[in-house]
Amino acid sequence: MARWLKTGIAEDEKRARDDQVRDTVTKILDDIERRGDEAVRELSIRFDNWDPTDFRLSEDEIAAALAEIPDETLDDIRFAQAQIRNFAQIQRDSLLDVEAETLPGVVLGHKNIPVGSVGCYVPGGKYPLVASAHMSVVTAKVAGVERIVTCAPPFGGRPASAIIAAQHLGGADEIYCLGGVQAVGAMALGTSTMAPVDMLVGPGNPFVAEAKRQLFGRVGIDLLAGPTETLVIADDTSDGEICATDLLGQAEHGPTSPAILLTTSEELAVATMAEVERQLEILPTGEIAGTAWRDYGQVIVADDDDEMVRIGDDIASEHVQVMTADPDWFAERLTNYGSLFLGDRTNVSYGDKVIGTNHTLPTRRAARYTGGLWVGKFLKTCTYQKVLTDEASVLLGEYCSRLCALEGFAGHKEQADIRVRRLA
Repeated sequence: MARWLKTGIAEDEKRARDDQVRDTVTKILDDIERRGDEAVRELSIRFDNWDPTDFRLSEDEIAAALAEIPDETLDDIRFAQAQIRNFAQIQRDSLLDVEAETLPGVVLGHKNIPVGSVGCYVPGGKYPLVASAHMSVVTAKVAGVERIVTCAPPFGGRPASAIIAAQHLGGADEIYCLGGVQAVGAMALGTSTMAPVDMLVGPGNPFVAEAKRQLFGRVGIDLLAGPTETLVIADDTSDGEICATDLLGQAEHGPTSPAILLTTSEELAVATMAEVERQLEILPTGEIAGTAWRDYGQVIVADDDDEMVRIGDDIASEHVQVMTADPDWFAERLTNYGSLFLGDRTNVSYGDKVIGTNHTLPTRRAARYTGGLWVGKFLKTCTYQKVLTDEASVLLGEYCSRLCALEGFAGHKEQADIRVRRLA
């Protein structure tokens, strides 16, 4: 039986916080739908103290932002985007249009059609999350999306130059310096100065994630990608220093980011907790990471590897990092995770920034039913059908007529019957 050496805040408190977020977001979206640009500007001033002449950046502003960035940094951005583009292209190449004659004279098929327009949200309130621009913009571009809109909040009282560079180099068509629910709402609902998009993608804080949830149906969404989560699965072949480093490396995302250690070694569990406290004293982002660890961190000691798999699948974490004697054993058995990081040579930061897989991943146990953002999320797999011969239409029509009668659909039945009468 597993033992929890550390738990986070109670579920009741989490639900209360969720209720508050939901109510706040509902009011904001209602305001944007009623008052459009006026509401967006008021919200930007209120939440970000940002009131530019135009939220959309001009070509000159984009060029000026790129000019501020050292060549080495631009090269780093290009390198990361090349890895993401390459893997997205590999994924796209695996998605084939199909067509087959399933009966004599009956042809069925499907086509993979890109979404027409996408709004990519790039978080940037606490940190300028350059990598999130790569993940959404580059992947949408590979998928063939015609119009790519990006929004990112100001950072330090001005547009974040590095994010602008990543958006531009990734292939964004419209770049806005606008953050939070007001950005997501404007992209989805549209205003007099921003045409609405067909789909929203990108991670964000709890308010952004809730806005996407409420807007789903009006627009498509990639998934509910809220505050970062990480689960480290480790045994006695690992050590407290590296486990603590990898836990805090994700906890620093924000004060509501869960970081969980799951292990079969109580010695490792105790050592990791002690090492977390030590590192929090010296980590520059220790205040944020410490709050997340205090309120959402957990340490679980399981009896054996099988129990770790069961608990890991129940947690269904966004990131699952496996540092055990045989990581592949876990890869073969784990089923609920956003992305899997196998062995101590890799880590979640590689996935977040540079390795090539997408870092926009399911949170809050959504990994039970969906994977993360990938090129296929931007494609609609749409079917078509052709009946090539009279004989095939009559064959289908006779079956269809009887099945429609079974259900009482007279109009449906006549659609079949008229073809049988004319073609038989």
